[in-house]
Amino acid sequence: MKAIGKTLLLIGGTSDIGRATALIYAEAGWDVLLTGRKRSAVQREADDISARTGANVLVHELDILLTSRFEDFLGVVSPLPDTVVCVVGELGEQSRAERELEHAAMIMRTNFEGPALLLGLLAERFAARGSGSIVGISSVAGDRGRASNYVYGAAKAGLTAFLSGLRNRLSGSGVRVLTVKPGFVRTRMTHGMKLPPLLTAEPREVAQTIFAVAEGSRGGDVVYVRRIWRPLMTAIRSIPEPIFKRLRL
Repeated sequence: MKAIGKTLLLIGGTSDIGRATALIYAEAGWDVLLTGRKRSAVQREADDISARTGANVLVHELDILLTSRFEDFLGVVSPLPDTVVCVVGELGEQSRAERELEHAAMIMRTNFEGPALLLGLLAERFAARGSGSIVGISSVAGDRGRASNYVYGAAKAGLTAFLSGLRNRLSGSGVRVLTVKPGFVRTRMTHGMKLPPLLTAEPREVAQTIFAVAEGSRGGDVVYVRRIWRPLMTAIRSIPEPIFKRLRL
């Protein structure tokens, strides 16, 4: 059944997961507000989604690192969306982050500071209205710090904790706060990496999970796209620190 009069705000519309998510919602009849750093790139995605689905897709320019502009951005977003999905993320390079402060700061701000502050502002507006769904895309990398990507993992751990606290505060307000952890995803960000097939999702699979969780057909507040990740990360978190320090994960 097509949705009537419902609007999605998609933060990070030029990413593979963002584009797939916007397309899923558009196929369901939602209007879509698509954001990205470069208007021309976002417009190309919007035009393609609109041509494929016939949905109304509007474009807003937004840089997740320019936090001082968030209030102005929200001032022009109309209507207030029913659901917001933030898929912004930047894996970066761990070895470079260890040497270069600016690179480490970019990873942390892109994956935690910017998304958390923006979703917090939207949460206040949703709470005042008494309804809405907020979906933040975190990562299994935030479940435990590992030598191979602990800067990125720390930022995602921060986002997971922020969403957990926001969910706790807004419980009973009519606003749902959801955390989705995709695990490995075959995207441009992971191009060239050797990914285990059993643990690796496709962008549309992630998008379908986001839609199912946010719009009601799959339960849970914290959702792993591929269910195998939950017992796997539970096992990894349970490894005693003296043993974990000797592992190369």
